[in-house]
Amino acid sequence: MSGDSEDYIYDEESGEWLPASELAAKRAAQDLVEVRDAVGNLLADGDAVTLIKDLDVKGAGQTLKRGTLIPSIRLTGDAQEIDCKYPGIKGLVLRAEFVRKR
Repeated sequence: MSGDSEDYIYDEESGEWLPASELAAKRAAQDLVEVRDAVGNLLADGDAVTLIKDLDVKGAGQTLKRGTLIPSIRLTGDAQEIDCKYPGIKGLVLRAEFVRKR
């Protein structure tokens, strides 16, 4: 056994055994998901967005009105979901298709 052999990890997605470093690089590339708002603008952490339609917030018994400003978003790694902070609503996650970048 040589001391420099690399571990291989089974990649469920491709059905192949890949070197650990290659699989890590592949997963890192997947983390760089492009998140776009309702009109196609690229969103990034810290962007301010406004709602393009009224949204009922499940569990909060509250409706966020069209035009509501969400001051600072955080990307989640999902192409459609963004984490938002809004007064009175904990753990607010919005779909990117319902917001427009300011």
